[in-house]
Amino acid sequence: MAGARARAAYLGYRAGAEIARVLPPALAHPLARVASRTWMATSTHRRDQVARNLERVAGAAPLDSDAQRRAVDAVFDYYARYWYELFRLPYEDLDQLEDRVDCEGFEHLEAAARHHRGMVLALPHLGNWDLAGAWLARRGYRVTAVAEPVDPPELFDWFVATRAKIGIEAVPLGPDAGSVVLRHLREERVVCLVCDRDITGDGVEVTFFGERTHLPGGPATLALRTGAPLLPVGLSFLPGARHRIRILPPLPTDRQGRLRDDVTRVTQQLAGVFEDLIGATPEQWLMMQPNWPSDTRDER
Repeated sequence: MAGARARAAYLGYRAGAEIARVLPPALAHPLARVASRTWMATSTHRRDQVARNLERVAGAAPLDSDAQRRAVDAVFDYYARYWYELFRLPYEDLDQLEDRVDCEGFEHLEAAARHHRGMVLALPHLGNWDLAGAWLARRGYRVTAVAEPVDPPELFDWFVATRAKIGIEAVPLGPDAGSVVLRHLREERVVCLVCDRDITGDGVEVTFFGERTHLPGGPATLALRTGAPLLPVGLSFLPGARHRIRILPPLPTDRQGRLRDDVTRVTQQLAGVFEDLIGATPEQWLMMQPNWPSDTRDER
């Protein structure tokens, strides 16, 4: 049964990509929204998780029921936009991305490049990170992204091929990812890590939106071990087909003690920056999985 579901997912993604390629935006946008709302209606656990995430972001100023419902709807709508844009990107003139992107803080990336140690960009699941990677690639940067493997394998291979067409080399998360990323940093590449969720289960314990959880320690570890600058980046959807990229100054990653302690310190700083970035546009935070221990406890 699991194999059949994985195969169906693969065929669904391929069909969605073909529809996005051939349909004009005036038809594709409403269709993508209908698809996202249908999925939301049938995925109550994901809808509940998104609502829980929004409550955490709201903190001491909780949303009323109507505002929360609208915010949850918006998350699913932006999620559909993310996939629609990714499906279309390999067939578009990527030179035109410059006209669709507003970038704040690009000087921080240019300064980081002058260190000739590569650089690590750390992002939450906010906005369209694939489009941002394509935009960087069109500006002449060699972009690497670490991606979570998915089933079936041909679906992951298709994701890798799709990202390669837009200038992103996707490295599968696994035992060999660390050595590949280190080599890419030595080659002065830009390593992009979407790192607001601990996928492997061996992350660093931090406080994130007022609750203890774990976040990946990879960004901090890479920066501390190699001297590569660690720059937090926030993305956001703008009206129409436009986007905003906000590149922040590099976090301080000087060694102060044991490596593990330094990794924890830097990862906590990164979590605080993510809170600010996500809090600016929480309805664009495309996090739909349990991300805190209390999420899985409540599910049980």
